[in-house]
Amino acid sequence: MIRAAVILFTLGCGPVAAQSLSFPSNAEMTSNNVAETASYDLPVGPWADGTVPIVRFEGDVTQQTWKINAEGLSSLQMLRPLREQLRNAGYNTVFECETTRCGGFDFRFAIPVALPPQMQVNLGDYRFLSAEKGEEAISLLVSRTQDAGFVQVTAVGASAAIAAPSAPRMSTRTTNGIEPGLETALAESGRFVLTGLEFATGSAQLIEGDAPQLAVLADYLAQYPDRTVALVGHTDSAGSLEGNIVLSRRRAGAVLERLVSQYGVRRRQLEAQGMGYLSPRSTNLTAEGRALNRRVEVIVTSTKP
Repeated sequence: MIRAAVILFTLGCGPVAAQSLSFPSNAEMTSNNVAETASYDLPVGPWADGTVPIVRFEGDVTQQTWKINAEGLSSLQMLRPLREQLRNAGYNTVFECETTRCGGFDFRFAIPVALPPQMQVNLGDYRFLSAEKGEEAISLLVSRTQDAGFVQVTAVGASAAIAAPSAPRMSTRTTNGIEPGLETALAESGRFVLTGLEFATGSAQLIEGDAPQLAVLADYLAQYPDRTVALVGHTDSAGSLEGNIVLSRRRAGAVLERLVSQYGVRRRQLEAQGMGYLSPRSTNLTAEGRALNRRVEVIVTSTKP
């Protein structure tokens, strides 16, 4: 099927309403290629039976590649804010996949990808998304190496820039606040400590506010609908064991309810448990150690990969 598509991506506001994709300020454009009056085969499904299903769009095709200079940034963390921007602009996701679900090696080499060093694709960790809005289309290919992230954006439309660096839109912190690598940690060790959660003192009430890691966990569980996890609460050693086990379980339960009510996670994928002070991360003899011990962990309980 051939569709004529006219899509305009600009750097600023003008007489035409246009979509701007914002990248973090530490992103740099590594290539920008425009083919006038061309066509683009938009992938709309995974590799299967020796091919990738496509829908052909015609018009000016703009392809940009971006390098995000940040260690430890996961492919999901790079994709999420871009996907959100497209959704907010009225685009509908046609197809989204991750590595093996895309088709692994075969999918990667069946689609057009810019050459290294402008674009680098880790065959063990990449994500792809295609979206459309009426007669407009765009695709995102996201991957990472040990020390940087890479994004390829392909759009059918006028020969204008697709995006420009702006204020940071995705986290690049590796020690404090949001720790990149939830999916990697769950794959490698089966557990991950959620940070950024705040409870009222001595209470199981989860304080309202942004909890970015819950959004990342929700995306992970949506990506793997058959996977289950336990939310396990932990406390420091102040107070009785029985009281702390009850408190830690209630706090884990509060996180579970937030994931279900605010982030749309299926309840069947979650359970809440409490360990009290029986599994410390650090010493309870210092304030710093006690703070580390007060936490909620995610533990994968599925037995199938």
